[in-house]
Amino acid sequence: MLTGRYGGTYAHKDIAFKFASWISVEFELYIVKEFQRLKEEEQKQLGWSAKRELTKLNYHIHTDAVKQNLIPRELSSAQTSIIYASEADVLNVALFGMTAKQWREQNPNLKGNIRDYASINELICLSNMENLNAVFINEKTPQKERLIKLNQIAIQQMLILQDTENRKLLK
Repeated sequence: MLTGRYGGTYAHKDIAFKFASWISVEFELYIVKEFQRLKEEEQKQLGWSAKRELTKLNYHIHTDAVKQNLIPRELSSAQTSIIYASEADVLNVALFGMTAKQWREQNPNLKGNIRDYASINELICLSNMENLNAVFINEKTPQKERLIKLNQIAIQQMLILQDTENRKLLK
């Protein structure tokens, strides 16, 4: 047992389970189920965080393609930022159906950005789309054409990911 900094007392889970069983079988069952629920929730959050980090890493592949192919050296940093934002919004529109600005206007009370509120499936799809958009940019595919292709890919991948998730839930 440990005493916390502000007077709280913390015990190992095995001690807590034993204590719960001493109080009553029903209470022990409640404690075990609640502990399992918290652990499952923690695992989901870890999975989401890992996918979000993967998406952030893939974003470097995407931004490098933008830098190498779409940004002339003569542009100011403000102009360069507009090009990067425009390309990020190609991905946002293809997957979420709206730009980052539109999302912020629709969600003024939420902190962060549209991607921070994406599901795991959306993050997987977004990660794939960043890589594909980098390839399309390197191939000099026009932005409008890339948006159409990426939207079709996003729809297809989201259907597959959702179908896979639904099959797991049925098992």
